[in-house]
Amino acid sequence: MSQTTSQRAILLVEDNPKDVELTLRAFKKSNLSNHVVVAHDGVEALDYLFARGVHANRPGSELPQLVLLDIKLPKLDGLEVLRALRQDERTKLVPVVILTSSLEEQDLIRGYALGANSYVRKPIDFVQFTEAVRQLGLYWLVTNQAPPLTGSA
Repeated sequence: MSQTTSQRAILLVEDNPKDVELTLRAFKKSNLSNHVVVAHDGVEALDYLFARGVHANRPGSELPQLVLLDIKLPKLDGLEVLRALRQDERTKLVPVVILTSSLEEQDLIRGYALGANSYVRKPIDFVQFTEAVRQLGLYWLVTNQAPPLTGSA
């Protein structure tokens, strides 16, 4: 059973509560209706994606349409989350946008080398941030043709 675009969730992996709130407000302001699941660290993100731990009851075949991934995370950093996603057959095609405040060129290089679909630096200004999130949402949730869900997890 497949989900339609509007039913598939967005996984936001972000440890900063202020950035979580800004991202959710930006999606709401942009009228993007996908459910947003928030993971506050890398381990929680992988637990959600692989339906384990507190997310063990979640159907593992229901992958998010998009992962918005911060790099600087507690427990397991975003680049390690990305590496795990790309190494697993179930999640290797899930679109991942690194959404970070990191200005380090090495993070940019490593993100793409590990298979990120896009790398966006968070603007400081809320208006710019809202516009960046709106554009991300429109492209990845509306314009882009998402890969099909895999059969089982």
